[in-house]
Amino acid sequence: MKIHFNALENIYKWGSSLVFQCLIKPPVKKNTIPIYLKLHNDIRAVERARFAHQVAEKRRLIKQYKMERERQQKLEEQEEIKRLRKELIPKAQLMPYFDRPFVPRRSEKQPTVPREPKFCIPRHKTIRCCRMSCNDMSGPSQLQHLPSSVEKTEALYKNRGLQ
Repeated sequence: MKIHFNALENIYKWGSSLVFQCLIKPPVKKNTIPIYLKLHNDIRAVERARFAHQVAEKRRLIKQYKMERERQQKLEEQEEIKRLRKELIPKAQLMPYFDRPFVPRRSEKQPTVPREPKFCIPRHKTIRCCRMSCNDMSGPSQLQHLPSSVEKTEALYKNRGLQ
């Protein structure tokens, strides 16, 4: 407690004597109570932590699922290997039946008819060949027809004088 002596306010006259009155300092304000502020940072941090936990949980489940699937696949492969080993045991061949000899039958299909080979050059290939040999010619009208195999053989006979 503090005692204030203010001569102007606190002096009272009681007859001939002056009396000083002691005053207690009144409280200025009540204690302030802080207001809790909700910052966006705090809310975002909580949401991010929750999201990170969900992602970690999902990754853990995926990893566990993959491990389980690999384990199942390994077991299936082992079962398949066991089954194949049982099936692939070498066994003796059965004896052929000698009391019923094999007699081949004549085929019921028609025999193939032979065809003569085509020695002439198709039209689309002759144009390509002429273009290669006649690069300096300007238009397709000047392309020459390549002689067929029959014409070639006739020319050879004429040159040799065999005709």
